[in-house]
Amino acid sequence: MSSSKEALAHSAQSADAAPGSVPGAAPGAHGRGTPPPDAPSWRSRLYRWDMKASPYAFISPFFLIFGAFSLVPLLYTAWYSLHNVQLSSLDTQTWAGLDNYQKLLSSEFFWNALGNTFTIGVISTVPQLLAAIGLAHLLNYKLRGSTVWRVIMLTPYATSVAAATLVFTLLYSWDGGMINWLLHFVGVDPINWREADWGSQFAVSSIVIWRWTGYNALIYLAAMQAIPVDLYESAALDGANRWQQFRHVTVPQLRPTILFTVVVSTIGATQLFGEPLLFGGVSGTKGGSEHQYQTLGLYMYDQGWIIGNLGKASAIAWTMFLILLLIAGINMLFTRRLRKTQ
Repeated sequence: MSSSKEALAHSAQSADAAPGSVPGAAPGAHGRGTPPPDAPSWRSRLYRWDMKASPYAFISPFFLIFGAFSLVPLLYTAWYSLHNVQLSSLDTQTWAGLDNYQKLLSSEFFWNALGNTFTIGVISTVPQLLAAIGLAHLLNYKLRGSTVWRVIMLTPYATSVAAATLVFTLLYSWDGGMINWLLHFVGVDPINWREADWGSQFAVSSIVIWRWTGYNALIYLAAMQAIPVDLYESAALDGANRWQQFRHVTVPQLRPTILFTVVVSTIGATQLFGEPLLFGGVSGTKGGSEHQYQTLGLYMYDQGWIIGNLGKASAIAWTMFLILLLIAGINMLFTRRLRKTQ
């Protein structure tokens, strides 16, 4: 009897225990392997630290490289732009304040380079993007060997600047160039493309157009393939032909992409350097004998590495940086307005 009473009492105590607790355990005791809530184990602390810190560790290489090779040179260039620094004597620096910027704004060569950069940018960007949209529209149809055509479109982008400029220099040669040879058949006298004002700028722009049209065409093609097919079917039911579908369906859907390519192309035109440098040959750093196609990049290179005035070259670099910031600000305004209209 006593043993049965003890068993009943033991079962009653087990029933009165809290759910999830170990029967017979003392109050406040925890199961095996379960740390108390007020004293987390080192493994849980390590897990929490890993969850919080590991994302920053993954992205830290980018910021370290960016800081070492982009941010530090940018700030050091800003410091140089406020000093008189010569390439031949880097240890000798004298404070100049905004004197380099004042001389830059009063220099006719700077305004000439800024005007040439704007002109070449417009001549190269507008035809380039228009041709890219047209080519992307053609590639958007079901064509045989579409992959081959896309690879062909990307080939100019994969070609080096030196190789492309060398070929175009031979094409635009004064004596024996293919361009003047073709102009001879239509009754046009040979043009000295390197010495002519508009001719040299057009020649440099044609190199940029040839290299970047296919790249932008593939960007437009990817955006076109993301347009819902239902929009084209609805337009076809309303009686719209292919040209009307392109105007009223494709182009409105491509507005964000067009804005992106315009901004990127404008930034590239502002930093244009390799094509005019190699096209000019001996006078490439000057942008021609009369500076007729000298861009801001060439002007900065000429001041910094040919003349050796690093202070003024740094001021040109920061002026270009401010222009790019202005372009980015205009892009933000257009993007916000575009979102509001949609």
